[in-house]
Amino acid sequence: MSSRKKKMTALEALELLVDHDSEIEEEVSEAEDSIEVNSESDDSDYEAIDENDVHVSRSKTFMSKNGEIQWSSSPTKHLGKQCAENIIKTVPGPTRMAVTRVTDIKSVFELFMPNAIQKIILQMTNLEGRRVFGENWKELDKMHLHAYLGVLILSGVFKSKDESTASLWDTETGRAIFRATMSLETFHIFSRVIRFDNRETRTARQETDKLAAIRTVWDKWVEHLPLFYNPGPNVTVDERLVEFRGRCSFRQYMPSKPAKYGIKIWAACDAKTSYVLNMQVYTGKPAGGAPEKNQGTRVVLDMSNGLRGHNITCDNFFTSYNLGQELLKRKLTMVGTVRKNRAELPAELLVTKNRDPHSSMFAFTDNTALVSYCPKKGKNVVLMSTLHKNAEISTREDHKPTMILDYNATKGGVDNLDKVTGSYSTKRMTARWPLVIFYNIIDVSAYNAFVIWTEIFPEWNVSKLYKRRIFLEELGKALVVPHIQRRHHMPRTPATAAVKEIQERTTPSTSVCEVSKSVCLCLCKCMLCVS
Repeated sequence: MSSRKKKMTALEALELLVDHDSEIEEEVSEAEDSIEVNSESDDSDYEAIDENDVHVSRSKTFMSKNGEIQWSSSPTKHLGKQCAENIIKTVPGPTRMAVTRVTDIKSVFELFMPNAIQKIILQMTNLEGRRVFGENWKELDKMHLHAYLGVLILSGVFKSKDESTASLWDTETGRAIFRATMSLETFHIFSRVIRFDNRETRTARQETDKLAAIRTVWDKWVEHLPLFYNPGPNVTVDERLVEFRGRCSFRQYMPSKPAKYGIKIWAACDAKTSYVLNMQVYTGKPAGGAPEKNQGTRVVLDMSNGLRGHNITCDNFFTSYNLGQELLKRKLTMVGTVRKNRAELPAELLVTKNRDPHSSMFAFTDNTALVSYCPKKGKNVVLMSTLHKNAEISTREDHKPTMILDYNATKGGVDNLDKVTGSYSTKRMTARWPLVIFYNIIDVSAYNAFVIWTEIFPEWNVSKLYKRRIFLEELGKALVVPHIQRRHHMPRTPATAAVKEIQERTTPSTSVCEVSKSVCLCLCKCMLCVS
């Protein structure tokens, strides 16, 4: 009897234990269900991720090489992209200020070459002209300056930056519009005396500012760049090299660039249109001073000044953990490649041994993500992002992470700017570096004007594949025609030979081109022009 009682007691104890465990499991499952519901309600603004429900306890932790940052192999929060840092409150495209001021092609160019800048150039150029030529100097006005700018733009349209000016003005090999606008001697004189500051006071200013020879014009021009266009969600920050091999205290040697030698300019562009939002000339380290520390961080913060809600794409010269944190404080995110010697990286992500091609390793903090991707055996590339918050991988054959795809799609804003401005560059051969910077100002202004013009008038020459060439051609004509007409009505001697040459081939009733609806200058393909 006592043995049966003991057996019953053991059985009852086993049943009680099973019932108790089931109750614990039900309580845990209910708690997990409540956590999942809360996370869905709290994170409804974020994209869902597919992490196969990896539990936090399975994640690995990595310590950065400097021992200051702890990374985790799993996201600390199941989030998609940042929300608060990527809300743009402005509509991408031309601003209201630009739309109200644009009436024709010439007016959109003058957004970036306003009267304030033109006044400085004319004042300093006339001052230099009087110094060089004395009483023989004749004052230049705004129409003269427009004609000079128009000739430079048209020379870029004809891709003649490497062609001699004598050839451009030649009656057989040149083009009539150059001879009609001004004589070759006048063009050379203008290029010789054009100035952007008072050279008599320049020496004192150069002691503290290497860019003193063009500083006032440059700063006023840069101030106007962000006023007329709102960038899209992605902005690219990168460096440019404007070719120049003359004497300049801050000339740079960059073997990775096609030009090798030149003036380095930091630039911020809209990633989609390459519209220039900000620029800064790099003048080197201070005289006798030490090289600048954390230069990449300082440059990106300067270039992104005034932006909010955008993502900044940059290369490994700029990208760092501290930069990402500073941008987050400004409601900006960052995506960029990272140099492998950065102290904030964990050593585990840099190992390529025994890793399969097209494999990825991730590491996360609360607001930053890292990915190490192996495109092929023994090679890897590391990216850092404060925009992405999960380990999302594409379904492509190469299994690239979404972070890399987004970087590739937005990294080319500045590179594309170099390409398009180089195609129709106004640059002429010169030994004066301020003039090289001025040519760059004209090129960038003309391209920005083209972006604004085509977005305000999207139907303009929509079927043409060479719209930008047409735009520059019409801009150049609009700048030179008023001066040509003035020269035509002024008593001149040999200077009007080119205008008379055009007049001899036309009659008074057909002096206006029926195609271009303007003075015929052999720039269109109507019968009047080609006859």
